[in-house]
Formats: sequence, structure tokens, C-alpha cells
Amino acid sequence: MEMVCIVCPNGCRLDVERADGQIKVSGNKCKRGEIFAVTELTNPMRSVTSSVATTVAGYPVVSVKTDGEIPKGKIFDLINLLAQITLTQSVPSGTVVARDVFGTGVNVITTTDMEVTNE
Repeated sequence: MEMVCIVCPNGCRLDVERADGQIKVSGNKCKRGEIFAVTELTNPMRSVTSSVATTVAGYPVVSVKTDGEIPKGKIFDLINLLAQITLTQSVPSGTVVARDVFGTGVNVITTTDMEVTNE
């Protein structure tokens, strides 16, 4: 199997083989490439960016992101969770809107400073 490492700017083209319960990686220029390939095959993780609804004037939605990585298989569950959240007041960037999602220790935080407007 071939994959491209996305950990650093090198973008190494990796050749990954599974045999006898072992994962063999070649083509990586650093140890991080090997770790990336093994993780992708055994427990792929992702950061997620999205938005949540608000009732604040001038902000129909506010951008959010995970402050760490969650299992790739939980992404759609997280999107469904975020669809149920509505912020009712202005909050600064970095405000936690969902804590310890799915028991991962990862929070979802706002990425925008919401300024109150007088419209």
C-alpha cells in the first residue's frame, strides 16, 4: 500500500506492507513517517474543524475546532453532537463548547472572538 505522510512538509511517499502481524514502512525520511503510517493503519486520528449555531446578533454560526485529535471513526458522531449545540451569548476565542468528547480528553473550542454588535 502507498500513502503520503502528512506530518511534516517533506510529504514522504511511504510504502507500507502488512505481513505476519507486522507493519513495515519504507520511504520515510524520519521516524515520524513510520509512526504516521502505523497509526493510520491501526488507529487513525483527526483534528476536526466545524461550526456551531448561535443566537448572537451578527453571528449565525461560530467556528470551532478540536483542541486535539479524535478517532477518525468518531468524526460524524462529533458533527452530529455539534449540530445540537447553540451558543446563546457572545464568547471569546478558546471557549470550550464541548468538553472531553467521547471520553477522549479532547475539547471542542471556539476559534473566533465574538464581538457584540448593536444592530
